[in-house]
Amino acid sequence: MTSVRAVFPTSQAEQLETLKAAAVREVAVRKVADEHLVQMEARYRGLLEAAPDAIVVVNEVGEIVLLNLQAEKQFGYSRDALVGQAVTNIIPDGFAERLIADGARTAAQALAQQIGTGIELVGRRRDGSEFPIELMLSPLESAEGVLVTAAIRDISVRKDAEEHLAQMEARYRGLLEAAPDAMVVVNEVGEIVLLNLQAEKQFGYRRDELVGHPVKDIIPEGFAERLIADGARTAAEALAQQIGTGIELIAHRKDGSEFPIELMLSPLESADGILVTAAIRDISVRRDAEVHLVQMEARYRGLLEAAPDAMVVVNARGEIVLLNLQAEKQFGYRRDELVGHPVKDIIPEGFAERLVTDGARTAAEALAQQIGTGIELIGHRKDGSEFPIELMLSPLESVDGTLVTAAIRNVSSRREAQEALRVSEERHRMAVELAEMGTWIWDVEQNEISWSDQFHLIFGLTANDAMTFDVLFGAIHPEDRPEVEQKLRNTVTLGEPYDVEFRVSRRDSCVHWIASRGRLHGDRDGVALTMQGTVVDITARKAAQEATRQRETLERTARELARSNDDLQQFAYVAAHDLQEPLRMVSSYTQLLAKRYKGRLDADADTYIDFAVDGAHRMQRLIEDLLAYCQVGTAGHDLRETSTEDALARALVNLRGAIDESGGAVTHGPLPTLIADPAQLTQLFQNVVGNAIKYRGAEPPRVHVSAKKTRAGEWVFSMRDNGLGINPRYFEKIFLMFQRLHGRSEFSGTGIGLSLCKKIAERHRGRMWVDSVPGTGSTFYLALPQAH
Repeated sequence: MTSVRAVFPTSQAEQLETLKAAAVREVAVRKVADEHLVQMEARYRGLLEAAPDAIVVVNEVGEIVLLNLQAEKQFGYSRDALVGQAVTNIIPDGFAERLIADGARTAAQALAQQIGTGIELVGRRRDGSEFPIELMLSPLESAEGVLVTAAIRDISVRKDAEEHLAQMEARYRGLLEAAPDAMVVVNEVGEIVLLNLQAEKQFGYRRDELVGHPVKDIIPEGFAERLIADGARTAAEALAQQIGTGIELIAHRKDGSEFPIELMLSPLESADGILVTAAIRDISVRRDAEVHLVQMEARYRGLLEAAPDAMVVVNARGEIVLLNLQAEKQFGYRRDELVGHPVKDIIPEGFAERLVTDGARTAAEALAQQIGTGIELIGHRKDGSEFPIELMLSPLESVDGTLVTAAIRNVSSRREAQEALRVSEERHRMAVELAEMGTWIWDVEQNEISWSDQFHLIFGLTANDAMTFDVLFGAIHPEDRPEVEQKLRNTVTLGEPYDVEFRVSRRDSCVHWIASRGRLHGDRDGVALTMQGTVVDITARKAAQEATRQRETLERTARELARSNDDLQQFAYVAAHDLQEPLRMVSSYTQLLAKRYKGRLDADADTYIDFAVDGAHRMQRLIEDLLAYCQVGTAGHDLRETSTEDALARALVNLRGAIDESGGAVTHGPLPTLIADPAQLTQLFQNVVGNAIKYRGAEPPRVHVSAKKTRAGEWVFSMRDNGLGINPRYFEKIFLMFQRLHGRSEFSGTGIGLSLCKKIAERHRGRMWVDSVPGTGSTFYLALPQAH
């Protein structure tokens, strides 16, 4: 073989050798670069597949060039059935029009403009069914021209509970407004320069009432102290340090009320100096933690770092090959302390076992199976502490083997979540469901309305029942329908808040009370008018209010009756007391008339004088009995330990004359000692035994008193006689005042004795009743508690 030097001069041959060597080196460098590119593409392809939303990449002519597993699932196509096809096959309107298509705009114009954030369109599945979607579009300049990456979210089962922002001022302003938390941007001197709708809602201010004002107006302590303020630290120091993650402080609303918040602070170097962005979360009902995004290194690396959860990529041997900032924060390691180390260092059990490891399963098997969704395990931090986590795992076949991408969520501060929240907006839907609220959205311009399942339940319908305006207004109670219609008109025409309570007649014939509230969104200058609101069943609350009203009425009536009874008793007492003196005078003078003129006048005069004397005596006894009745609760002695046997003995001493005259006998068994008023108990025994002596039959009266303790802990006294007896229809009547079963010509008395006994029993928290057979005798019962 002829050498190069034989053909070319020496200098030319050396130059040729040098060129050959350079070419070889260039090929080697290119090969290394290609391998590195393949590895990086595999890693970020894993991120694409791990995304919880469908991801579709479209070229300038509207053809799909790349998609992920979620896109296959959402639209029902296999991957090869979509790649190369027009994006209008799955998103007929609104997407392709934003592309460069047909030279309508240049690549530079497409890159410069905001293609779209939070765009609501309609997606079409392979089976022809349609469903609402929300797009997040991002342009990318590549070797093939301008590509558009679309993150597609199915919003058919979870309507955004926050307002959808209309016109965006800029891409990042759109992200700010779309944030589920209150977002506030503060400058170096602690003044608010930007905020979002959620901040207005949380703090109760309008936007113009906060911009330019100190952040201390809403967060008095703990926030402003972390700013650069007054040169306490340099901008570089503020950027270098972690200003704050998960800081718990107290916030103040416009109305002066306070509520606990959790801050996620992030510094940003801008043309206006160092700004601090604060994500503010109300943690009075939930303690969610999200992360603030750092600067993006590249397109897919940006997706990884922007993830609100810790993201870890693990190879088939269980070694960590990639992680994001949230993983560093959650587990307490630096990035270089985890890359290349076993995943068991941070998740000891349950994760590594799902990998291909040791040939237990092939890469194809790992790719084919659903490795895991919503797996709950335990994570270990660098300091040895443990915390509960939830995993979302997704396999990916790459040049390095099967990789597994894990989205790791710290669930220690919000155990109430039963399934993984794929997007932060879903928590609002869950809150509505937990509160048993029905939701509705009315497109005023199109006169179309949609309802949630809970709305159907509140109206007594099933999810399969058709719900139209006619059905809705037909269910509303006729008396309440005009008010509902008027409220709707005022909201649509005048912008007034919609807030009304009305009744609904359900299929089960039950009438339920419903509270409905709503707001009007949009305006008539090119933005569609929509009205969004909620309904809540408040039947139980209405019933409780009615019960409270009735109870208050009863209590008021009871108080009035008690006051009336007190007034009547006082009147009776005063009247009886004041009548005694003039009656005593009448009685005295009639007795003098009888003594001086009896027999000296004619027979009629003697009769008249006898009537007057007898009437005065009876009136005297009546007043004395009435006074005794009125004084039972006011003039009685204090209740103390009393022998009922002694009380009966005193009563029999007082009745000795009547008993001896009648030839009767009174016996008794063992009687207990109770807490009672001795004098009143003696009065009660005297009245009952005295009645038995008075209302006796042909035989001499026999009275027996006994007592027995019941299981309820009270003593029941039985006072049995062999007298005339009482007809059962008079059992209640005899305990009323002035009620007599016999004329005065038969038996004397005022008709107050038994009513006085009953009142004495009631003062002792007891009761009285009678059992009798006419002609055989009666048994009076007295039930008294052991103590009270």
